[in-house]
Amino acid sequence: MNTQEYISSGIIEAYVLGLASAEEIAEVEKNMREHSEVREAVIEFEKQLEKKALQNAVPVPSHIKKNIFDSLDFAEENNATGAKVIPLRRSSSAWKFLAAASVILFVVSAALNVYFYSSYKNAQLSYKNLLAEQSNLQARVDAMQTKLTVYDSSMDMMKDPRMAIIKMPGVQGKETNIATVYWNTANKDVYVLENTMPKAPKGMQYQLWAIVDGKPVDAGMVGECEALCKMKNIPRAEAFAITLEKAGGSPSPNLAALYVMGKV
Repeated sequence: MNTQEYISSGIIEAYVLGLASAEEIAEVEKNMREHSEVREAVIEFEKQLEKKALQNAVPVPSHIKKNIFDSLDFAEENNATGAKVIPLRRSSSAWKFLAAASVILFVVSAALNVYFYSSYKNAQLSYKNLLAEQSNLQARVDAMQTKLTVYDSSMDMMKDPRMAIIKMPGVQGKETNIATVYWNTANKDVYVLENTMPKAPKGMQYQLWAIVDGKPVDAGMVGECEALCKMKNIPRAEAFAITLEKAGGSPSPNLAALYVMGKV
């Protein structure tokens, strides 16, 4: 947290109002010694409190002032030197008034403490929310960056001149389905791209088959990939096909659930 964020966090207000913990007080005083901006912020808030108190001060009505002085009961006496001595005789009503004034001052002070403490807590909450939002945003950026990296890698493989491209259009009754097999003729790695395939129902999964010497060979289960899905290595094949099977795959294809097929 930089100096400006620290000042804006509400810790300055809590320190001046006496609401900060011992650790926070030590931290503020340390920062006041090390950073002139923090020291100036403390002084400025103290000035604001003083100004606010003066602005909100309620003038005492003149008749109340008179009653106070009357209740204090000043009386003039002469001492041995002839000088006038004005003894102050306590009045119970005066002390009651002063006690009431003290209570009012205490209530106002408590209200201000609650107000500024609440503001401090709200500022802390807002700061934490901003940090959480920033963290979530960074996570989304990282996820997007990962996707872009996968897409870039897939595009590089698709453009590789050693990659054989086998289009697999939809079979009869499923003409809207399209998938593509990318088969590396050098190392025989196989990748599949679901161009327009419906999402597999719950508990089901697409399975890729390589047709070798007229017989289907399991080429792997099609997962939820960002771009190309890497499948099993297939040394040779005359065609590729995709069926919908139970999750985890089947040792033999369900031809009634054949979706797409394409010759090499």
